[in-house]
Amino acid sequence: METDVIKYAKDEMVGIAELGNYLDNVTSHMYSKIAIIRRNKPEAVIIPIEEYELLQSVYDKLEQKEIESILKNMSNEDRGMAKIKTISIDV
Repeated sequence: METDVIKYAKDEMVGIAELGNYLDNVTSHMYSKIAIIRRNKPEAVIIPIEEYELLQSVYDKLEQKEIESILKNMSNEDRGMAKIKTISIDV
């Protein structure tokens, strides 16, 4: 599976030791994102919380649409099985 590579400018990448000062730059919207690097490789991205919440909301909606699509495409027999299938868990 091929993944898209997102480009980061030099000033958008920061080592973990330098993180403190850069967090303010993201929250004040001086930068839209900051990449945390380890061994010169981006490992994580810091984005403003509002952007994260928006992305999470969009992801949740897409996931719900995918579930709805799967359910819509189920045969009537599969739907019947889905309704009666139970799982027992011993506690």
